Amino acid sequence: MRATVKDVAARAGVSPKTVSNVVNGLVPVSSATRAKVEAALADLDYVPNLSARGLRNGRTGLIGLALPDLGTPYSAELAHHVVEAAHGLGWAVQIEETGKDPQREFELVSRARANMVDGLILNPVALNESAIRTGGSLPPMVLLGEVSQQSVDQVAVDNIAAAREMTRALARHGRRRIAVLGANGTRGSATALVRTQGYREAMAELGLPTGPELEIVCDAWSPAGSAAALRSYLAAGHPLPEAIFCFTDSLAIGALSVLHAAGHRVPEDVIVAGFDDIADGQFAVPALTTVAVDKAAMAQTAVRLLTERMADPGRSPVHVHMPHRLIERDSTGLR
Repeated sequence: MRATVKDVAARAGVSPKTVSNVVNGLVPVSSATRAKVEAALADLDYVPNLSARGLRNGRTGLIGLALPDLGTPYSAELAHHVVEAAHGLGWAVQIEETGKDPQREFELVSRARANMVDGLILNPVALNESAIRTGGSLPPMVLLGEVSQQSVDQVAVDNIAAAREMTRALARHGRRRIAVLGANGTRGSATALVRTQGYREAMAELGLPTGPELEIVCDAWSPAGSAAALRSYLAAGHPLPEAIFCFTDSLAIGALSVLHAAGHRVPEDVIVAGFDDIADGQFAVPALTTVAVDKAAMAQTAVRLLTERMADPGRSPVHVHMPHRLIERDSTGLR
């Protein structure tokens, strides 16, 4: 026979309501009580009846996660952590790809509004085309990323500050002609915009030259897209920069391949840095200097905010800036 909430409550010596609070994660429970309930859940091999729960409380037990490109290592790592954080609170996760298409964002928000999922964690690309600008009621939602808004909960990194810090770090190594790879092209993104802003601010503070010739446009933020962009840049006769700040580690990996094929030594001839601290970056040759953000903590924060929003839809929006740090590795010779 399938164990019920009452069975778990009897085993743990608590009320059925306390068991529900632990399983659903909507009401805080003391660590000691949670431990007793979780032990009982494990002993009885309890499996929530999601369909019955949905009929009782109007919830599906499912939250949505929508990211622009599931093919990137960063998205894969972040999705992994979101699933883990959600599972710990009793939620299943439906993962979607928006393909940087605002229309797909609208469809996902509409699905959440229609209660096909209980809430949505969304990483929009550009605010001016985002579904949250349409007005009207919004479902429980948490935004990931850099778009500037005040209407819903958000978890983000201070990309301007992080880009400034990385640019200053590259300059401390004596490099003056510092280029960025990943600048906005035909498919502009908020991430590219704010990281470019941080780079420009640092270059101005340092009195170093800037201009379009040092901002390498790349619409496809992948190793292949980066390689194509840098290969075209060098083929056009631009001199080799002394440093290249790539807006993601995936872009940096593509750049390393092109530089190696062209006979340019890293870090002797040119230093290279990335952003995101993906797992593959430390195994690149040479290992990548990068901006690191705790993706597990970011996922946990997003899931927590979404859970709190579902429990209290009327509370004021909360914006959380996650800390970042520079990790210096062999690609810049900064160890």
